Amino acid sequence: MNYIISHDIGTSSDKAVLVDFNGTIITTVAEPYPTYYPAPAHVEQDPNDYWKAVCITTKAIIKKAGIQPEDVKGIVFSTQAQGVIPVDENGNNLMNNITWVDGRAEKQAQAIMNRLGGKKLFTMLVGTPIMGKDCIAKMAWVRDEKPEVFAKTKYFLDVNGWLKFKCTGKMYAELSGASSYGLDLKKKTWMSAFPLVGVDMKKLPPLCKSTDMIGDGLTALAAAETGLVKGTPVFGGCDDVQSAVVGSGMTGDGEIHIYLGTSAWVAAPSRNATKFMHGAAAIQSADPEMNLIAGITEAAGSNIQWICDQFFKHEKEQLGDGIYAYMDSVIDDVPAGSDHLICTPWMQGERCPVSSTTTRSTLFNINPIHTREHLMRAVYEGVAYNLRWILENYRKDYGFEGNNFRIIGGGALDKGWMQIIADVTGCNFSVVKNPRNAGALGCAIVALIGLGELKNFSCAKDFVQIEASYKPNPANKAIYDKLFADYKTLYLALKRPYITANAKRFEGME
Repeated sequence: MNYIISHDIGTSSDKAVLVDFNGTIITTVAEPYPTYYPAPAHVEQDPNDYWKAVCITTKAIIKKAGIQPEDVKGIVFSTQAQGVIPVDENGNNLMNNITWVDGRAEKQAQAIMNRLGGKKLFTMLVGTPIMGKDCIAKMAWVRDEKPEVFAKTKYFLDVNGWLKFKCTGKMYAELSGASSYGLDLKKKTWMSAFPLVGVDMKKLPPLCKSTDMIGDGLTALAAAETGLVKGTPVFGGCDDVQSAVVGSGMTGDGEIHIYLGTSAWVAAPSRNATKFMHGAAAIQSADPEMNLIAGITEAAGSNIQWICDQFFKHEKEQLGDGIYAYMDSVIDDVPAGSDHLICTPWMQGERCPVSSTTTRSTLFNINPIHTREHLMRAVYEGVAYNLRWILENYRKDYGFEGNNFRIIGGGALDKGWMQIIADVTGCNFSVVKNPRNAGALGCAIVALIGLGELKNFSCAKDFVQIEASYKPNPANKAIYDKLFADYKTLYLALKRPYITANAKRFEGME
């Protein structure tokens, strides 16, 4: 039997997934790595920890599955997006990865927009303002704050580019990852505007496609460290949002899927859409022939984890992995709308449906009847309101229908949350089988296309099975329509106070 090892490099761990050539997930192995918070709005990870995790999980999954290294016919990475890793000419990282949630570069973002005529004109030209979490601003931050690092930098690599280099000794940026930096979606080349904002284009690596084989495959050193065979093909891979599209099976024009994990997103491939609208980005899909409209909401499952850790500690100690089923059971006793308690889920700022570095979470309308169970349900509902807002914008901005979407990611296993999302959005949707591993499966499909085992990306539908379907409860429509309107009003009312409270703390002004 032949296999692909697909590595899902997430916010907190690497999950290696062994997939056979029929699309069957054989087994998985995970290895965590730490995150560092050296200053307000700074969120870093050591890229060497990614590679250590890849080596550990690769060896472990071969042993666990009882296969031979030569049975592995390809290795591919699905990675967290928007990482900025400066490397020297030998590929040594000069800094920790400035991760996708890091918002340190707000000052640089504002300066870039001012250099091109101000925020309003910049938005008219580009389609969206940039913020301190965007890659181009982070590269400018390195230039301004770490000039000695900038001078030594051969290339800025993202997480996928770093891991491909560790495997093959070759430095590339795959198209989907490059689109987080600045890719001309029509020409499939780096945007020519980088010099206008003071970033040297020579520090951007050459480009590759998701299905391209990189170099001559695994080097002898990488093979020894991973336990695989020298020359094992390594593919371009893609960012996690793009691999999830493939793993959801929603690869057709305008077909929507939602991912629910630590973060969340709403995404749909499009052959023609290229505009950034209401915080949603038009980026490159894993399929080189398609673009992707992706709206990232920065905190979803992380909000649920926070509630669990802070308010259900005792129960978690007793129940272990059963804690989430317990929390679902107790929120069943809380009425839809949580007795008018609203929680906004913007723990780390937000990208979509609104773009803000300074906004944070808020509990609104608390009164003496509210319990921790009300708070729990309000957090579930807050994420659902955010998703509804994104879907509403997609209908207006892109003409996407938005009903009958699919949900993937670990959050899809939470049946109580799924019903809340159905009720809040008013939509029918399905949950795929093995939703936690959909992204890794999608990336394995990318590798199978690269090997010529699959013809094209439309074949993804043949690999994806549906596990469950959900429909909205019409009895909850009125309360959720009302609270959704209040939710949007709440953001507009608090936008300016959050800027006043946090702009200086987060090293810049919005």
